[in-house]
Amino acid sequence: MSAYDDDVEAFTGALRFEREMAENTCLAYGRDLRDFGMFLERRGIGSSGSVTRETIAEYLRGEREEGMASSTRSRRLAAIRMFFHYLKERRLVASDPTDLLDSPKKARPLPKVLSQEETFKMIDEVKGGDPRSLRDRALLETMYGCGLRVSEACALTLDDIVADGELVRVLGKGTKERVVPLGGAAGRALRAYCESARDVFTRGNLSERHVFVTRLGRPFTRQGVFKIIKERALAVGIPPDRISPHVLRHCFASHMLQNGADIRAIQEMLGHADIGTTQIYTHVDATRFGEIHRRYHPRA
Repeated sequence: MSAYDDDVEAFTGALRFEREMAENTCLAYGRDLRDFGMFLERRGIGSSGSVTRETIAEYLRGEREEGMASSTRSRRLAAIRMFFHYLKERRLVASDPTDLLDSPKKARPLPKVLSQEETFKMIDEVKGGDPRSLRDRALLETMYGCGLRVSEACALTLDDIVADGELVRVLGKGTKERVVPLGGAAGRALRAYCESARDVFTRGNLSERHVFVTRLGRPFTRQGVFKIIKERALAVGIPPDRISPHVLRHCFASHMLQNGADIRAIQEMLGHADIGTTQIYTHVDATRFGEIHRRYHPRA
């Protein structure tokens, strides 16, 4: 074993016993640092103190040229950063070669969305006056109608339905509160569920205030909502890999944009702190923008 390997072993040991990190996390750091170690070995570098910023940059450049995903390169650099920070803290190296080293830029994937027709088909297929159908229809309509995260839908309480059922108060990330219009279809579905079916699931338990509850009278988990959405999508032929609770949120934003909504209004309704996060939907809608340009620009 080289001196570098000894340092990696000491580092992963510190993660386990001093920082009490999960075993899988420790193994992942170890794998990434061993991969970097093989690169160092090929260049005749056997000690951590001999690693320079240029050495790490060359390693990452080689990973990129071999087609390694930016997310993987970012993860490996994060492991290397933490490793050298550990060594410098213990004065095992004179300086940290990761200082001033830029992280690989991650390519932001476009969000998955269903077409409006597919979304309507999935929701409209949930019909019937039985309690389960009323609940599932209300859940789908509310998530799509308000652009809710799955955690927000699970946490929704009766007290969050305000202004005579016109608005929904949502507690989002960082306990940031926002108010979203409920909309006609979502409002009707939610009202029908609360008036005719919710008591079946709560069994008259007045202390249970969550809007959406399971057959056991308990609040939904993320996994429970995921299962309902998958089931309802499969029923109309939408493959499981194309749908999730977050896809419904993407559909809300994308379809609003397609129908002329202002992007800053969409940002507020989604609860995005940064407009840049919301602007990803402009890329999803690029085809429609092209059609508009061709139709209206005098030189198109």
